[in-house]
Amino acid sequence: MSFPSNVPLDSLQSSVRQFVLEHAARCKPAKIHVCDGSEEENQSLVTFLIQKGSLVKLSKHENSYLARTKKADVARVEKRTFICTEKKEDTVTEPRPGVKSKLGHWKDVAEMDADLNAKFTGSMAGRTMYVLPFCMGPIGAPLAKIGIQLTDSAYVVCCMRIMTRMGAHVLKVLGDGPFIKCVHSVGQPLKPGEKDDDFWPCNPDNITIAHFPQRNEIKSYGSGYGGNSLLGKKCFALRIASTLAQKEGWLAEHMLILGLTNPRGQKRYIAAAFPSACGKTNLAMLEPTIPGWKVECVGDDIAWMKFDKDGRLRAINPENGFFGVAPGTNYKSNPRAMDTIQTNTIFTNVALTGDGGVYWDGLEDEVPEGVSITTWKGQENWQELSKQDKKANPAAHPNSRFCTPISQCPIIDPRWEDPEGVPIDAILFGGRRPKTIPLVYEAFDWDHSVFVGASMRSEATAAASDVKKGELLNDPFAMRPFFGYSFVQYMKHWLGLKERGESDGLKLPKIFHVNWFRKTPEGKFIWPGFGENIRVLDWILRRCDGEDVAQLSPLGLVPKPGTINTEGLAPVDMDTLFELPKAELEQEVKDIERYFDEQLPGQLPPRIAKQLDDFRERVAKM
Repeated sequence: MSFPSNVPLDSLQSSVRQFVLEHAARCKPAKIHVCDGSEEENQSLVTFLIQKGSLVKLSKHENSYLARTKKADVARVEKRTFICTEKKEDTVTEPRPGVKSKLGHWKDVAEMDADLNAKFTGSMAGRTMYVLPFCMGPIGAPLAKIGIQLTDSAYVVCCMRIMTRMGAHVLKVLGDGPFIKCVHSVGQPLKPGEKDDDFWPCNPDNITIAHFPQRNEIKSYGSGYGGNSLLGKKCFALRIASTLAQKEGWLAEHMLILGLTNPRGQKRYIAAAFPSACGKTNLAMLEPTIPGWKVECVGDDIAWMKFDKDGRLRAINPENGFFGVAPGTNYKSNPRAMDTIQTNTIFTNVALTGDGGVYWDGLEDEVPEGVSITTWKGQENWQELSKQDKKANPAAHPNSRFCTPISQCPIIDPRWEDPEGVPIDAILFGGRRPKTIPLVYEAFDWDHSVFVGASMRSEATAAASDVKKGELLNDPFAMRPFFGYSFVQYMKHWLGLKERGESDGLKLPKIFHVNWFRKTPEGKFIWPGFGENIRVLDWILRRCDGEDVAQLSPLGLVPKPGTINTEGLAPVDMDTLFELPKAELEQEVKDIERYFDEQLPGQLPPRIAKQLDDFRERVAKM
């Protein structure tokens, strides 16, 4: 099938054309299509995907579609994701002998080149190679970066058109400038005469996602799933961008960006780093329960931040869409997200309702009685199963997703595409901690801030396929799966901001840690979360204003009793929320110490080691 395009291959600038032809010679596609990003092109691709069974049109949602992947291709595959450099120490820390590294995977450049050259040889036979020019960040912004992705997946093209600024206009901005080289193949070539009728081509046994920071290059083979195939997302915007940020003096972080206006009309922006599936999107689209507050969304997943000429930290959202986790999203937990995804959305691995809509865990009260449900695996009449069978076989995959334009968000911040970015006053770290860690605390100073980020821990979620859900994992800065270079150097990069602040007059943001997920011994959440989180944000911003509403604790500065606004809040056991059991904190110290000792023995920056010693001493004095 041919697709309309206004960009002939011969019209590409020489550097781009050479990149395309070099890989076309190896991958051997049947044809090459340069994407112009037009609506006409997009509708042609959608029609093609519907015809081959890759997409189902949703009659209940305008211009929206459902994709179902194969069971072996449903999430990021961390163990097959590599950073490739000449020196191993540039990429990963050296753990103790006999200890498995949990801070990324390294492979020698020459070894990976040989492996991928073999895999990509003929990988696109019988298929179309799509050439995607895309920009991360508002076009023309000082921090914006351009990439060119080659892919043999029309699904990837449609999703990248949502997630990035993609099309012919990007080529005009690029000119003869540098770009990130991105190559992706599903790894399922067609034999001569073979029909392209596989609804989800992939090669799960040979999935490889490789990053080459020194060449500004990404290669992904074998997977069609978004986190592995939409190379502008985690691969570019975090792993490659973090290496660029280190070299160029900025930050590329796994953080949402949120605008908050208090009842007095004062507006501030915050960023927040949580592991995947820990509530970033819900917080980014918060519906505040305290009257007079206004919340506006700049981004829900990734922040690129740089200090301006006046020393203020400014952030842009490099993405153009939301790639959110569907289960748990509903009109109670996140009404703004639900409004956003009603049109122009690609859903992946959610369930299909008989009236042409979608379903996942959390939508039980929003699907009319009697409507049939077909699971992401194609099992019909799921609604008739017993409660026990439904729990054992969820209708939607736990990592099912919606891919939707940010511009549709009803609370999109008017400055979300400001090329200079928005000023950041506070950064939040957080994760799923069922015990030990209080609702909120503030770091003492900058070194302690870096220690708080470096020692983050959270229960694992379904966002990665090769970790055990519910296991308590160290996830420093919520970047554990996304570091583009050594964690030791990463900490030093953050620590170095203190010296830059002193010499260059930088205004460093305040740092906080939050935990919405503390539970009772019976396993019930203590804090109601969602819109009530505005009460915590209110306290945080009052601290940014210098209000005397905090007191010392071994972890950091916690709210003084009664300083969190609870007016109108249903009864909450605030004492338990902020309880700091000495035995649990002693174990926390031991666990952090063990992690640092096993994962980076002898490599921990001395300033972080001192913070650990200070933490141990504070706990001992309890």
